[in-house]
Amino acid sequence: MGVVDELAQGREAFDQRAWGVAVERLSAVDRRRLSQDDLLRLGLAAYLSGDEDSCVRDLQEAYRVALDAGKSLEAVRIAFWLGLVLLTGGEFAVGGGWVARAHRLLQDEPDNVVERGYLLIHEMHRHIGQGDFPAALKIAPQIAHYGREFGDANLVAMGLSGQGRLLMYAGQVPEALALLDEAMIGVTTTDVTPVVAGLVYCTVIEGCQEISDYARVDQWTRALTQWCHSQPDLVPFTAQCSVHRAQVMRAHGDYAGALDELDRAYQRYARSGQPPAAGLALAERGDVLRITGRFAEAESAYTQASSYGHDPQPGPALLWLAVGRSGAALAATRRLLVEKTNPVDRSRVLPAAVEVLVATGELEAARSAAAELTAIAEGFGCAALRAKAAYATGSVQHANGVGAGALPELRRAWQLWTALDAPYEAAGARVIIGMVLREMDDEDSAIAELTAARRTFMALGAQPSLRELKRLLPGELPAGLTAREVEVLRLVAIGKSNPAIAAELVLSEKTVARHLSNIFGKIDVSSRTAAAAYAFEHRLV
Repeated sequence: MGVVDELAQGREAFDQRAWGVAVERLSAVDRRRLSQDDLLRLGLAAYLSGDEDSCVRDLQEAYRVALDAGKSLEAVRIAFWLGLVLLTGGEFAVGGGWVARAHRLLQDEPDNVVERGYLLIHEMHRHIGQGDFPAALKIAPQIAHYGREFGDANLVAMGLSGQGRLLMYAGQVPEALALLDEAMIGVTTTDVTPVVAGLVYCTVIEGCQEISDYARVDQWTRALTQWCHSQPDLVPFTAQCSVHRAQVMRAHGDYAGALDELDRAYQRYARSGQPPAAGLALAERGDVLRITGRFAEAESAYTQASSYGHDPQPGPALLWLAVGRSGAALAATRRLLVEKTNPVDRSRVLPAAVEVLVATGELEAARSAAAELTAIAEGFGCAALRAKAAYATGSVQHANGVGAGALPELRRAWQLWTALDAPYEAAGARVIIGMVLREMDDEDSAIAELTAARRTFMALGAQPSLRELKRLLPGELPAGLTAREVEVLRLVAIGKSNPAIAAELVLSEKTVARHLSNIFGKIDVSSRTAAAAYAFEHRLV
């Protein structure tokens, strides 16, 4: 195959996002015949196929070619990519050096050039790394402005996503979400470089996850999955995609699928040398293991996450509470409430804080935390956060003995979780609803709620929640029958008529008929004789 064919095929493969083929074809060409743009293609294709070392070598050569040709602005652009690749890979000194070199090259260039917009991306991230979000927020709109002025989709997407994420931390969530949605529309409809597209996808999804906007996480994760699958050779961003898929699976109760995705993500992060990201995957894994009752494994996952530099709280605090280490759970909770100050971080720790505070009898602090969570949820407007706030408020009211007042909040939480297809959280709300109903002497309704919650927890394999329900449902009843339904069934089995049953149980005949209809459906019979036989067979009489 001739040099021209190899070069043409390499360029075509790059345009088609076949990164492995692009690397193979362009690498087959004598490097002296590769232009600055071809070397840039080769470097980016190497990065996207997972070879960061080759990427850096190719980009350095492209930089030298551009500089030798007197193309300083092109050299600035290549230095930007070098800085981005190295900084995201944890090579802060070398990456910072390339950014500094790019700034030096721009000193003699006009002010109004698009490359200044690219270097503002590094400036924005430098402020973010220092925790100076207000300074970073001032820069993000400038990046988008450069993008619009020069028709550069990369800068528009990076500027909008950066501004949206930073507005979240300022508490302006509705405005932030509008910007993030706009950034994502740009990524999916315009010619954004794959590296930038991947960064924007992850920025947007992580931001939505932080504020519990499950609907957007679900939607954009599906888009990210399709984007990754359209590039079979893609290596970067696939681990992030697995984490986000796992988060969606966990929300919908698919714990086995979530653990599989998180294991894949951890392995990819560990191989690529990204410790904090590997820690995130382990922390998420710990949360799933905690919910399913694999406490020792959860503790190990949390410990590993910490060793990678990621704070897995509040998961460990909830684990310690579950295993009886309430003092440790309370101490961690108090530390988090002092340490986490911006609204996004507060929204992530307050639900767990309320749970720990209620369990340890710190009811005034729990009330304050629930009120703060409610205010944040109203400002953010996300359904899942509103559900968490309603549940927190209801659980605090229940703990304070205000059972009747707790019911509207708890039912609201259940309705929101059900609409979001979050079965574990919905069942948790039903447990406290059942407890409140029992305290109000409505035992039949209480048993119905608790039994429904038990069915959900059994389907999910949520063993700790099932063990708690055994305490609340001391008698194991077959077929999901409630205590009242068993009473009716026993009387049917000994030959009592509906009027006689109504008189004995102080119920209306209509209520007795309703109970019988429910009983027949649950035990799958169609006559009183068959129902009586079932009662004797299962020793209910």
